[in-house]
Amino acid sequence: MVAIGGGTGLSTMLKGIKEYTQNITAIVTVSDNGGGSGILRQQMQIAPPGDIRNCLVSLANTEPMMKKLLQYRFEDGTLKGQNFGNIFLAALAEVSGSFENAVKYTSDILAISGRVLPVTLEDVDLYATFADGIEVIGETEIVTYGKINQIMIEKIVLTPQNPKPTPDVLEAIEEADIILIGPGSLYTSIIPNLLVEKVAEAITKSNAHKIYIANIMSQPGETTGFTIEQHIEALEKYLGKNSINSVIVNSRYIEPEYINKYAEEGAHLLKWNEDHSIWRNMERIEKPLAKVDNKKLYIRHDTYQLAKAIFSNTKG
Repeated sequence: MVAIGGGTGLSTMLKGIKEYTQNITAIVTVSDNGGGSGILRQQMQIAPPGDIRNCLVSLANTEPMMKKLLQYRFEDGTLKGQNFGNIFLAALAEVSGSFENAVKYTSDILAISGRVLPVTLEDVDLYATFADGIEVIGETEIVTYGKINQIMIEKIVLTPQNPKPTPDVLEAIEEADIILIGPGSLYTSIIPNLLVEKVAEAITKSNAHKIYIANIMSQPGETTGFTIEQHIEALEKYLGKNSINSVIVNSRYIEPEYINKYAEEGAHLLKWNEDHSIWRNMERIEKPLAKVDNKKLYIRHDTYQLAKAIFSNTKG
């Protein structure tokens, strides 16, 4: 099984699917330039470790305290806001000679199920052109500009363009029985993987069953006004029409108070049209997947219900 994405969505899903299989390869985007990851990336010339770390912890089979340690964020002093796991990966990259080695050694230390691969080891940034003609460089800057101005992305590329994939990425895709795409930010977590040289082509050519995990909510300035069909159409620009076999969508009712909270930020519940022509050649799997954090009012995928939906609708 190959899972492709980044951000919170990918690591959340991995926690559940590791209960069903050990044969997991997580392919993770590396264009993040914000927060502690962005600082380490700039200062130490390594891939941003945050999303990689989250995936490693999600797949870990080790002492709970070790997981807690790698997710610990300093609250005071010069390290305030920095994550220990990110620093650990950065230090291990120095000691072992490369970020790739650091990920491998951390995988061994945590006894993870499967493996985690950064999609590329090259230093890449996202470069977006918005509908108003403004061009913005950097994942954080792109998200901020879109959210503040409520203007849609028209084009997104990596700079430099067509970076080479990390060794084993293409082979993992070619050998996969199942390829999971998402959940995650369409333009800043999923599509960046498809912009790496030969990755989209390898997915399209693969004989694997390809499943897109649709987001539950839209993202302001990135997918404002989008339907689930429009998400699929955006992916098909890179993968080709009818390249996705199944789409898993949330069918659970979400109380208006939570939807309204998201609406304040310009986000909305993602919906689909049963009569859309896209469903003639694509399976839609409707499952109650939404989970609400009552304290923070976050709406997320339920890790274990999502894993159950994936494995109850696939063969092998």
